Amino acid sequence: MKNILFFLTPKSEVAYIEDTYSLRQILEKMEIHKYSAIPILSKNGEYVGTITEGDILWHCKASGLVNVTDTESIHLNDISKKLEYASVSINSNMEDLIARAMAQNFVPVVDDQNKFIGIVTRKDIISYCYKKLVN
Repeated sequence: MKNILFFLTPKSEVAYIEDTYSLRQILEKMEIHKYSAIPILSKNGEYVGTITEGDILWHCKASGLVNVTDTESIHLNDISKKLEYASVSINSNMEDLIARAMAQNFVPVVDDQNKFIGIVTRKDIISYCYKKLVN
């Protein structure tokens, strides 16, 4: 089986948000990139979590949010997350990566200092396995 780096989409090719973003900034970034979930990074590049459309939807419902201009005053930390997208270390084995990918549609990958270096998508893993099966 391949190394995790074989499947990695590097940080430079992944849209992400910073943990200081407002809800409006998050929505705009997700809309532009057509993401249903997006990684959250600290100012110094550490992976701190993932926010999903579902998290945002449930927050809007619970707070009675109906006006998009109100999203500017809502901070990321105000939104609770239903699922924690666990990351894997660059040194993790393929079993750990696949186990995480079964529970989430992408797996954030971090280095030894918890700095975000990219993601591995479930789609890339399945595509690789499919190619191996048909060949």
